[in-house]
Amino acid sequence: MKICITCGMPMTKKEHFWNADENCLTCTYCTNADWSVKSCDEIFEWGVNYFLWALQVDHEFAEKIVRKNMLQLPYRKSLDWPIASNEEFNEVMSKLV
Repeated sequence: MKICITCGMPMTKKEHFWNADENCLTCTYCTNADWSVKSCDEIFEWGVNYFLWALQVDHEFAEKIVRKNMLQLPYRKSLDWPIASNEEFNEVMSKLV
């Protein structure tokens, strides 16, 4: 299974890939119409909103989970943000499966 290099979303269906191109490294949510990657802030906010919706957690916790997730990706390793603990992150991820 491929994951988006910018947000970590599992890309399990053709429509998850930008322009339905299964060779693309980014998902449809992280890519602009001109094939450029959306800004870190845009992707971060999308991720926070996703976790707020999917897990009904508070905003601060959703931010920590998204930071932890994004910092595990090669595309985002240089960001310096406060993040969720490994335990918090693993607990949240287990609820999404």
